[in-house]
Amino acid sequence: MNDQINSGDEHGALGDAEYAEFMELAAQEGFDPEEVEGAIGEAGHGPLPVLAVVGRPNVGKSTLVNRIIGRREAVVEDKPGVTRDRVTYEAEWAGRRFKIVDTGGWEQDVLGIDASVAAQAEYAIEAADAVVFVVDSTVGATDTDEAVVRLLRKAGKPVVLCANKVDGLSGEADAASLWSLGLGQPHPVSSLHGRGTGDMLDAVLEALPEAPAQTFGQAMGGPRRIALIGRPNVGKSSLLNRVANEDRVVVNEIAGTTRDPVDELIELGGITWKFIDTAGIRRRVHLQEGADYYASLRTAAAVEKAEVAVVLIDASESISVQDQRIITMAVEAGRALVIAYNKWDTLDEERRYYLEREIETELAQVAWAPRVNVSAQTGRHMEKLVPAIETALAGWETRIPTGRLNAFLGEIVASHPHPVRGGKQPRILFGTQAGAKPPRFVLFASGFLEAGYRRFIERRLREEFGFEGTPIHISVRVREKRGRKK
Repeated sequence: MNDQINSGDEHGALGDAEYAEFMELAAQEGFDPEEVEGAIGEAGHGPLPVLAVVGRPNVGKSTLVNRIIGRREAVVEDKPGVTRDRVTYEAEWAGRRFKIVDTGGWEQDVLGIDASVAAQAEYAIEAADAVVFVVDSTVGATDTDEAVVRLLRKAGKPVVLCANKVDGLSGEADAASLWSLGLGQPHPVSSLHGRGTGDMLDAVLEALPEAPAQTFGQAMGGPRRIALIGRPNVGKSSLLNRVANEDRVVVNEIAGTTRDPVDELIELGGITWKFIDTAGIRRRVHLQEGADYYASLRTAAAVEKAEVAVVLIDASESISVQDQRIITMAVEAGRALVIAYNKWDTLDEERRYYLEREIETELAQVAWAPRVNVSAQTGRHMEKLVPAIETALAGWETRIPTGRLNAFLGEIVASHPHPVRGGKQPRILFGTQAGAKPPRFVLFASGFLEAGYRRFIERRLREEFGFEGTPIHISVRVREKRGRKK
């Protein structure tokens, strides 16, 4: 069956016959074949490979990140510890796209700067497919640099050594001395002026895989990975103990008992699942210190490795900005989503009324996520959790054949055309689903489609095909003027 997903297929989720039919359609509409192939490749890539930029404070990591992404995004200041949050950007070099992670938060605390650097670097390395290790060539290798080198060797990830602050030929000798770190060739770079960054990025592309290793859904029939996430003290550990029917993890009324993600294989409904209990994510990462900061980073890593994020919300309290931020994190990671309202047994009628109003207003953007009202304390409605997870996974893996999708798009264009803007009326010509997990669509149009119309398309896709419990990614390619390319 041509419509089945072949993860190793270079045409995204399209089989060979479907791809050939699609390219013929694209040619009839005047699209350049290379442009169409590129659009399908981008939309169907799944997760991009991740490059982590690590190094001591004030060696120029954020300046280098700005240089690579081609704009001033990361905050730069001539003092250590300016970058607090782990920040991710998309970058491109020589036609290859990848994610770049600017790491920070290395403040001196009770653990000492070396321990802080180690904890942050450990997370960044774990989440990355390759690493750029930035060293200040004017200072040379320090004891802290040596500590990070030991972590890099232990992780076994490909490493590109960046000898930063080499502003001229006189600095080349300083860069050459970094061979002593044992990480291979030091690439002399001035991230401030751009000198040498091209050669370093060429080395980065050699180190990065074409596509990142899949960290979920390992084997057919293998355990599906479920991350339990939420604010501190919403009952994540209690929920895990309840579904396991035994005390697997420590539970305490003091918020923040869980520090590291805890993996547990649990059988529910005749199926073995891998549940990951995570640390609570506090208000904002940059306001955290020490162990809380690194616990939040490990939670983010757990979400990246999961297939489904079950977000726990304390139903007895008002839905907070922090709850919304945690949900957004799961959606942006492209994970299937289930929202569990815990402590439901404690609610009176008035609180239930106001909670429903809060859900309508504060969480309207994820109205597609399955919802379960549970009590981890008493076990109320726990039997509804697995069906909700299975529903979300089914939506996450849904694949719509191109022919059926285009028939649907034709009906949409006929019944609800795009509004006329500037005397022109953009029109969706055709489209395809380029990938799943989560579903990713690429639409080809005669003109720019406004954000409101894209949201309308997403809403209609959900009404027609379900996609319950999964984010949907829609990208649009506009046809260039005919005859521009031969």
